[in-house]
Amino acid sequence: MRDIFLFSCFTGLAYVDVLQLSRADISRGIDGEKWVVKKRQKTDTPSRIPLLPTALKILEKYKDHPQCLNEGKLLPVLSNQKMNAYLKEIADLCGISKPLTFHIARHTFATTVTLLNGVPMESVSKMLGHTNLRTTQHYAKILDIKVSEDMRMLKDKFKI
Repeated sequence: MRDIFLFSCFTGLAYVDVLQLSRADISRGIDGEKWVVKKRQKTDTPSRIPLLPTALKILEKYKDHPQCLNEGKLLPVLSNQKMNAYLKEIADLCGISKPLTFHIARHTFATTVTLLNGVPMESVSKMLGHTNLRTTQHYAKILDIKVSEDMRMLKDKFKI
């Protein structure tokens, strides 16, 4: 369960898209590296995501998993209800009061993994399979820390 959640944190894929992920959804990108290339279930919009090292390690870990081999999937995904129940239990054990759901992984990819590390919003939007930039801008609203860091660099340039 942890690995599936982390995979989503490093790809931005929604639960249903991780559930349906098969070998056919992995291909070589323009850079020669492995990418997830699939249409999002929710919007039927193409999503193209270069795989980061952590995501690749998780895929490698499960390549010979019996459930994956039997179902033709890349990861042994539990039901969304089970995943969220386990995440709630983890949150309780860790003293996290914020509701912890599988969708938080997608949010983490959009904010912590990409936007806070300087990936342009247009690229994040494309990887998330959003149909317009406004949807992605919702994630960016909470990133005042990024704005602060960007402006600190600008202030340094203007120092006398």
